[in-house]
Amino acid sequence: MGGKYRVTGNTYPRMRRPRHRRKLVLSVTGAVVALGLAGWGTLQIVDVFTGGDKQANAADRPKACPSPSATAPAKVLPKPAAIKVNIYNATPRSGLAKAAADELKKRGFAIGKVDNAPAAYDKKVPGTGMLLGGPAAMNGSFPVLTTQLPGAAQKTDTRSTADVDLIIGTKFKAFSTPAAAATALTALTEPAPAPSSC
Repeated sequence: MGGKYRVTGNTYPRMRRPRHRRKLVLSVTGAVVALGLAGWGTLQIVDVFTGGDKQANAADRPKACPSPSATAPAKVLPKPAAIKVNIYNATPRSGLAKAAADELKKRGFAIGKVDNAPAAYDKKVPGTGMLLGGPAAMNGSFPVLTTQLPGAAQKTDTRSTADVDLIIGTKFKAFSTPAAAATALTALTEPAPAPSSC
């Protein structure tokens, strides 16, 4: 080629800007990463508002609770007639043991000894009274007798017999009314609701 367009030397004129492949690859990679992160973030937001995967929800869901009708077995307590009560007066008031014995007898209890309290308890029971009996009485006779005399202290000894001592304390005024005692006894023997695991 001649004239003013003659080419000389080893260099050739470039008619367009050089391609920068590195920049192109980085741009494409950045766009793909940005789109991936945006999509992942969108899925997380959707999961938060819709409750996430159904299978995960089923795994995390608590087990079905038992129906409210499920109850523990009823507590079996002895009948008043099966409880032999020895009544002792630990107060300065005379005749109190006899009056208490008569009242408990009317309510169906079997009455044993009726006397003044022994020296270990005489005028030393500050409350309404004290129930004294063998270890088995804690879950048998004592709960039944406390329906008649709420607040009575309870103490066990080494006796092997089933009888129970009722030691009348200085704050004793009267037994519960028969209606109140019957209501309290019914509450004791009713089946308790089964504990919920929910």
